[in-house]
Amino acid sequence: MGQTKSQTLPLLLLADDAVLLPGTTLRIPIAGRSDIPALLTSLYTRAKSPKPDPSTMFIGCVPLNSTLLSADGHRLIVGEDGEEPIHPGHSLENATKKDLFSFGTVAKISGVQGRRTNELALILEGTRRFRIQKFTQTKPFFEARVALLDEDGVLHWPPLVIRADFSSTAVNPSDLRTRALFDQLKELSHELLSLVRLSSILPRPTTNLSPILARRIALFVDKKGVEEAGVLADFMSNIVEASLEEKLRVLSTLNTNDRLEMVVELLARQVQAIKRSTKITTVTRTTIPGIRLDIGDISRNDRDSIMRRAMGAMGGFSGPPGFGVPGGANDDGKEDEPNEMDELKKRLDDANLTSEAKKVADREFKRLKKMNPAQAEYGVCRTYLETIAEIPWATATEDQLGGDTLMRARKQLNDDHYGLDKIKKRLLEYLAVLRLKQSINADLDAEIAKAKEECGQAEQSESSESEADEPNFDSAKVQILQSKRTVDKSPILLLVGPPGTGKTSLAKSIATALGRKFHRISLGGVRDEAEIRGHRRTYVAAMPGLIVSGLKKVGVNNPVFLLDEIDKVGGSNFHGDPSAAMLEVLDPEQNHTFSDHYLNIPLDLSKVLFIATANTLDTIPPPLLDRMETISLSGYTTLEKRHIATQHLIPKQITTNALSDDLVTFTPDVIDTIITSYTRESGVRNLEREIGSVCRYKAVAYADAKDSSTLSSYDPTVTVSDLEEILGTERFEEEIAARSSTPGIVTGLVAYSSGGQGSILFIEVADMPGTGRVQLTGKLGDVLKESVEVALTWVKAHSYDLGLTDTASEDIMKSRSIHVHCPSGAIPKDGPSAGLAHTIALISLFSGKAVPPTIAMTGEVSLRGRVMPVGGIKEKLIGALRAGVRTVLLPRGNRKDIKDLPEEVRRGLEIVPVGHIWEGVRNVWPDGHWPGEDMGAGIESRL
Repeated sequence: MGQTKSQTLPLLLLADDAVLLPGTTLRIPIAGRSDIPALLTSLYTRAKSPKPDPSTMFIGCVPLNSTLLSADGHRLIVGEDGEEPIHPGHSLENATKKDLFSFGTVAKISGVQGRRTNELALILEGTRRFRIQKFTQTKPFFEARVALLDEDGVLHWPPLVIRADFSSTAVNPSDLRTRALFDQLKELSHELLSLVRLSSILPRPTTNLSPILARRIALFVDKKGVEEAGVLADFMSNIVEASLEEKLRVLSTLNTNDRLEMVVELLARQVQAIKRSTKITTVTRTTIPGIRLDIGDISRNDRDSIMRRAMGAMGGFSGPPGFGVPGGANDDGKEDEPNEMDELKKRLDDANLTSEAKKVADREFKRLKKMNPAQAEYGVCRTYLETIAEIPWATATEDQLGGDTLMRARKQLNDDHYGLDKIKKRLLEYLAVLRLKQSINADLDAEIAKAKEECGQAEQSESSESEADEPNFDSAKVQILQSKRTVDKSPILLLVGPPGTGKTSLAKSIATALGRKFHRISLGGVRDEAEIRGHRRTYVAAMPGLIVSGLKKVGVNNPVFLLDEIDKVGGSNFHGDPSAAMLEVLDPEQNHTFSDHYLNIPLDLSKVLFIATANTLDTIPPPLLDRMETISLSGYTTLEKRHIATQHLIPKQITTNALSDDLVTFTPDVIDTIITSYTRESGVRNLEREIGSVCRYKAVAYADAKDSSTLSSYDPTVTVSDLEEILGTERFEEEIAARSSTPGIVTGLVAYSSGGQGSILFIEVADMPGTGRVQLTGKLGDVLKESVEVALTWVKAHSYDLGLTDTASEDIMKSRSIHVHCPSGAIPKDGPSAGLAHTIALISLFSGKAVPPTIAMTGEVSLRGRVMPVGGIKEKLIGALRAGVRTVLLPRGNRKDIKDLPEEVRRGLEIVPVGHIWEGVRNVWPDGHWPGEDMGAGIESRL
């Protein structure tokens, strides 16, 4: 061997007893191997292309060394009794340079297999041998300078690329010794493969190699010529059973003849072992294979079974009926198990397929019967037919809609949820329509049956030629009646609301009220269109989408499907557009012919009741939003939370924490304190957690009292003073209406101070000497800042009418500056609802008249002084009542919202609608006199 250029190559250590030879493939699990990700990352980093092809990347695969081999790897060290010792084994985690074999194989990365993280495996294909010259790196993976080896020496490393072919270039076809060894190798290989195929039909097979794979290997061996003797030797040494030391010797043997002798010896040993275990006397390979068995010591049933399987393994017929094959009887007179094809055909017939689905199923079933089970397409076709058979094409849940249906559904919903009147009303409407449709169809079915009977009698009286013929029912009257049948097209509902408001549990209650099956599909994080519409069957591991899989799971075609978190579906990307794929699913005019990419058959989804949930409408594309009927679920108010906690959450947590009703008692004050001081949310999830904390505290106290035999000292009542010890200090402080009044301070209303809770908001205005500057603090948003500017402009324009200046031309801000502030400066504040409050605050400051602290107001104002309607009235008024407000000034345009208020709020507040600022001024200071009040609301801005 001459001097060669060496090249640095990353090394991958093979697990114990694993050896990769040129021309063979090895599967290496990635789980638990920290060096593999580091090695692959290094390869991709060094690649010149930004997206390199993994099949063009090469690494070195090095097996672990055996201490039972000599230093050159050619001689096996044996024990004193002449037997080969047992290989002691190594650990991959603690392997050092000394533990690595000096020879290895250059491998091409064929790809990565596996769908789950813990099942991923690296597929490597061996190409060339190499010898390690010098290690250059050991962490995080091994790296070394290596030299490529051929059959008789060292190959120069080609620039930039490794030759991926592994054909031998050092074999001399004219060498008589090589040819004789090659012929012997092929003969033993065929004999081994024949024995493998034969042993698979015996009661106790002696090898794990399948007969189908053995047949393919035999074809591979036939194609090899003497010039590829080294390749065939490497391949068969991977097939034959051999120890680690024997495989390492094959890897380190470069001379072709020596390697052939070594593999021939291994093959001969295994062939003799199989013959001894199965009592096979001769195996001859001719035009018609002849195999003679010594089976005289086994029973007749076993002999017939062996002969039948032997004829099947050799390509013969499986035997006539009665010879133990499907469809015939065995010697005991018992029928064998039914044929799998017959079972599949029966399942397809029982599935009540549509005409189009039946046409496709028949075509695919004919293809399947003609296929060889060994073909890869066989499994794909069979899985497709099984999927078609599992889909509920005509199976439906029978809706029992009787006289008590609406009453029962109303009670079910009221028991499960408090409030949510809009969704309950919409569901009861759907049930009522469904019941009416069912009664109409029942009447039509009776009329159609009567019409068919009359039509059949007329046909029989007119035609007496063949009495056995079935009468023709295709009459105009029957067709007209059938066209009048109503079709159930279920609505597509979208429940929009903050987290924790009961959207998902409400969908379950709907399914219970309808008596239908329920299935939840989580759409959060779906980024691939194929997850919705399925993969096309041309892809490996193709499967139907979430919709079809859900129908297979529930087994009926009219379930309740919950599409959870539809606002979090991914948009358009290189995997497609999942949100666009939902358009066909959720369109009542299209989903009766929904097409899944895997099935490629129209599927009727119009009977499925889809209920989608979302936290916001902002991220839902407008075309998708247009397909659904939106129902908003606003955050629960304090009063609603009190009812929910009393009726649902407290009993649930008492049961969850192994208590009983007499062991824990919540007073109304305790519940209100938990709601207002420890939770600020739209839903009730945190409220349930805090109630659970209180129950667990009481469970500990009761257990301690029971263990110490002091049950008399246990107090089941939870007091407000106990909450600080149980839940800690109060997290939120409630705004309370002021007891004293000061000019320039007005109580406003806010709908969502934090977590969907309505509350009051103090607006403070102070003046000082200056030149008309306005200072705003309190983390006000742009809309609130504009409200202050509009309010100040109106007051300046009407300062003479309000009696604030002596002349109409005087500027009230000429020699003063004002400062507008909203307390709680860390909380952002914005929204078009504080214009009226700012105007009244400025009038109060400039006139020196204080605003009563029990009066609160909301509404936006215009430059003309009009009070315009705003939103969140329900939350604002509930927060005002809780804060101690007695009178609320409300825009006249919001009078329609008063009817939605709880009865407690309507009784506890005096609600005064106002349409102009002058009306608000008169209601705040009824005893005050204003120079311009006689002109009333007709005063317009001079601007």
